[in-house]
Amino acid sequence: MDNSLNSVDGPDTIGPYSHPRKSFRQRLRSIREAFTTRDGLIGDYDYGTLFLPDIPFLKKTPGAVPFFGLNDRIPVVLAVLLGVQHALAMLGGVISPPRIMASSMNLTDEQTQYLVSTALIVCGILTAVQITRFHIYKTPANNRYYIGTGVISVVGVSFSIITVATKAVGQMYENGFCKMAEDGTKLPCPDAYGALLGTSACCALIEVLIAFMPPAVIKKIFPPIVTGPTVMLIGVSLLQTGFEQWAGGSSDCMSRPSEGDFALCPHVGAPHALPWGSPEFIGLGFSVFVTILICERLGAPIMKSCAVIIGLLVGCIIAAACGYFDGSIVGEAPVASFIWVHTFKLQVYGPLVLPLIAVFMICACEAVGDVTATCDVSRLEVEGKIFDSRIQGCILSDGLGSIFAALATMTPMTTFAQNNGVIALTRCANRMAGYCCCIVLIIAGIFAKFAAAIVAIPDPVMGGMTTFLFSSVLVSGMAILSKVPFNRRNRFVFTASLALGYGATLVPNWFSYVFKETSNKSLEGFLDAIVLVLETGFAVTAFVAMILHNIMPEEAIDLVNAQVPGEPDPIQNQYPMDRMDGK
Repeated sequence: MDNSLNSVDGPDTIGPYSHPRKSFRQRLRSIREAFTTRDGLIGDYDYGTLFLPDIPFLKKTPGAVPFFGLNDRIPVVLAVLLGVQHALAMLGGVISPPRIMASSMNLTDEQTQYLVSTALIVCGILTAVQITRFHIYKTPANNRYYIGTGVISVVGVSFSIITVATKAVGQMYENGFCKMAEDGTKLPCPDAYGALLGTSACCALIEVLIAFMPPAVIKKIFPPIVTGPTVMLIGVSLLQTGFEQWAGGSSDCMSRPSEGDFALCPHVGAPHALPWGSPEFIGLGFSVFVTILICERLGAPIMKSCAVIIGLLVGCIIAAACGYFDGSIVGEAPVASFIWVHTFKLQVYGPLVLPLIAVFMICACEAVGDVTATCDVSRLEVEGKIFDSRIQGCILSDGLGSIFAALATMTPMTTFAQNNGVIALTRCANRMAGYCCCIVLIIAGIFAKFAAAIVAIPDPVMGGMTTFLFSSVLVSGMAILSKVPFNRRNRFVFTASLALGYGATLVPNWFSYVFKETSNKSLEGFLDAIVLVLETGFAVTAFVAMILHNIMPEEAIDLVNAQVPGEPDPIQNQYPMDRMDGK
């Protein structure tokens, strides 16, 4: 176990490349040895364990794989290899949101490529901030505040923004904020993206304020009974987007009014364009999904953590062989890109404020669970003063990072947990691997041809991948819920919050016709905000669960049980079949 950070005055406050006890000359010597000696380059790590597949009936002799702690010395080759693996593990989650949001706003291929490149660059920069962990100030009570966690906490584009953005854009086309052609075709609306960025930059201040609350207070305000159903609803709503992509796309090509009279996906001029829901599209997405399953069952450890990207690669190969790729997109793309190559008009869109506040509150809650999981697999303490400072640093970094991301033309960012499986499988929690991951992401973002290749991927292939990714969000919500006792009170809270949340998800326009049209623009914006919140399933669930959790009294039997620790649980004695151990 790495104990180098058991003191708040340890390397955390300085950075990963330095140590208070080493002089500058000693550090230079360490760097030189790392690149000029066999031990520094490759070490004695058993690299075969990363690449040996899990073939049934084949005997495997597990090697003695060392554990690399946060600041342990690690071979350069292994750090680079695992850095690439961390980047691949989170790549699917980084590239999916900008592609989906650009599609909902009908942005051009050039703008979509730029957003994918920017997402990779911003994620690399903010991940480096999380890993480094900067000390900002100390209170008179000796409480230290940080920006960042100091562990391998990777940062990606928040999935929860997808549902809010797509619904808001649909509303913008209806109220005239975004323009449509005379035949009803939705025109590109970059101003909608600028409104999303401007509103995000303002609402991110909520997460910054939450960062200065004690972690115990955060857990009390946003307990699992609130966050669990909310994350579940985010996954449910995203699954619809994944399935729409799987069947051909989520744009106007979904229209099939009568047999022989339908639009083509992704558009009429695309190579091998077909009607939405064609068996060819279903097969392409299915090839990705099945590849992910095969990798998980038979793949080597390095394949299991990158199964989503391997599935995407296999789907791309099949799609290219069958003529579904548009090579002109890659050919016309520039060689390099960076942030601010394209800019958008920043503005605050009133109806987005409440839903985005809910998004940032959820991001803060997710950060608590993600940091706990990362510290656990990294063999670091999951309670105490240092752990609490990691949570505070993570939330503050996410909040400030989301403001920076908005100014860098990217939507809200949040800490991911996809890389925890990489840490557990490879037994490496070293920050050097994390920095290599950051370098890989930034280089991939700057190399614009890479983003163009991602944009050229057919929607059914992306749909097969995103369906799996979005389902994992749903499962994360279920995992949070599993920590909540299912007594009568909590079941009531779940029932009431999920009823409205699932209803709004399944019937997305259920509240669209409640308010009458008005010529008062200010009133119209306020009413649009109410409609947007009530038609966003996870936002409804979050607010209802939070309110009910705070006003519903605890059951008397639960209070008695909580006050007498060690006594038999009266609920489990009354309903023995509800016990998870079956006894």
